[in-house]
Amino acid sequence: MTRRTHAALAAALAATLTLGLGACKNDKSDSGSDAAPSSGQGQGPGAASGSVIGGTPAKGGTLNVLTNQDFAHLDPARNWTVPHMDFGTRLIYRTLTTFKSEPGAAGSEIVPDLATDLGKSSDGGKVWTFTLKEGLKYEDGTPIKSADIKYNVERSFSPDLTGGPDYAVQYLAGGENYKGPLTGEHLASIETPDDRTIVFHLKRPVAEFSDTVTLPTFSPVPQSQEKGTQYDSRPFSSGPYKIDTYDRGKQLVLVRNTNWDQSTDTVRKAYPDRIVVTQGIKGGQADDRIIASDGADANAIEMPWMAHESVSKVLTKPDVKARMAAEQTGCTDMLYLNTSKAPFDDPKVREAMMWAVDREAQVTAFGGPAMADVATSYLPPSLTGGTKADPLRIPAAGDPEKAKDLLKEAGKTGLKVSITVSLGDKTRAETIQQSLAKAGVQVTVNTVDPSAFTDTLGDTKNAPELTINGWCPDYPSGATFLPFIFDGRTIKEKGNQGNYSQFRDQATMDRMDQIAAMTDVNEANKAWQQLDEDLLKKAPAVPLMWQRRPLLAGTNVAGAFGNSGYAGMIDLAVVGLKDPSKGKG
Repeated sequence: MTRRTHAALAAALAATLTLGLGACKNDKSDSGSDAAPSSGQGQGPGAASGSVIGGTPAKGGTLNVLTNQDFAHLDPARNWTVPHMDFGTRLIYRTLTTFKSEPGAAGSEIVPDLATDLGKSSDGGKVWTFTLKEGLKYEDGTPIKSADIKYNVERSFSPDLTGGPDYAVQYLAGGENYKGPLTGEHLASIETPDDRTIVFHLKRPVAEFSDTVTLPTFSPVPQSQEKGTQYDSRPFSSGPYKIDTYDRGKQLVLVRNTNWDQSTDTVRKAYPDRIVVTQGIKGGQADDRIIASDGADANAIEMPWMAHESVSKVLTKPDVKARMAAEQTGCTDMLYLNTSKAPFDDPKVREAMMWAVDREAQVTAFGGPAMADVATSYLPPSLTGGTKADPLRIPAAGDPEKAKDLLKEAGKTGLKVSITVSLGDKTRAETIQQSLAKAGVQVTVNTVDPSAFTDTLGDTKNAPELTINGWCPDYPSGATFLPFIFDGRTIKEKGNQGNYSQFRDQATMDRMDQIAAMTDVNEANKAWQQLDEDLLKKAPAVPLMWQRRPLLAGTNVAGAFGNSGYAGMIDLAVVGLKDPSKGKG
């Protein structure tokens, strides 16, 4: 599409789609009809209206999930990618606490899951104790024990099990040199005095530890099921579904875990009998299939989300538009600059990139202002009190001449660099290529299959000079954002996550430690915002945009909405079918 066409599309979308979490929440619709609830304000299904696509599901049938990619990781010690965390923690395994399954802001509320409550803290917030509910069982009927959660947390330290959340490594006492349980060593800072009690001893007070244990790191894995890196292909179920078959890159089939007890689970509804994930669907084929909703595709959703170039196809079809929502993500997309080597080890060159990038063009390439906003800071508005911080005041379209002057000052004219992106971001990479060319920087674009992209970036020795990626807070706190993308101590040689800029700055790390030690949450929030401004001046990455997820469901799908706790992804805990008899097989 041309830029002008995108602008027209964006204007149309802005007038017709539900966009954002800021509006008042209405009662959830349970009519079961295709149409969006009529509010008289043109709102469709989504977070802002507090409604769901298709109303309330019935129990039974087969839900189909269409996707262009295999799972990066399903091993709960390694699963830290949206939407795969949503898939794993809503369907296959449970965690100590989890996000409430509600549209709108309520989706960020933390509720007990395996635990009876949100945990009890002592020793000034350095010790946290959780008690497991009674009657919890795995897929084979054996009881879930506190020692199994301890074991999976310990697994997250294993150098061979890369890619997962780093919270346990950062927070638990005595974990600095720990290498996981595969050698027979265990962490003394996790105690399991009985089968239903688990006690965590932390290095420092963590007031938000109840939020931390929503992560898949804090789900159970019995030691008897340990398969090392092969556990990715067959996690042992503690959730409502278990894996029936998994042909990597082609198809994954989930069936009911008959030992999951609904009475112990207030969040998951487990409506479908089966969930079939069909992988490797190219381009916009999944969009076209769900738009048409012929046959089994009437029972389909897609993962991760609808291609933005397909959005225009729904606007002239009211029945299709009623099956779509555009949910805010709370995430920031960035152009990461590899600061570990030239030319981006030079702060002046990085500053030039801040001025060279046309962020408006990024938004246009993504579908226009209805699908994304220009990012003016690393922290998204959800972490800055709802306001868009813009401390640098750089024009959204950039300033190539200013960038040229900065490169000249650095003595780095005629630069040639490469950018490596996931295949689906090729257009956005080409947009970066075009904007940097105006500043005299020649860029070569490389693409990687989505299933291999995370591992490609995680290899620090061979990491690309430039890449596009994003970060979403694991819960609403700056502590889940800036430390994970700019703390040099989080960098790993293999399986590096978040700090793709490989940014190591002692002053930044010292300030992060000072903020982490603050007991006043409001004081800490202000400090994170100031650090954000300081980091923007050091320019380890260029903030690009704050995107929304365009979510589309088939005509027979019900219970679909974007959960804010999972960065706007369809909440798989409650999605199902209107008429299960139409979703057999």
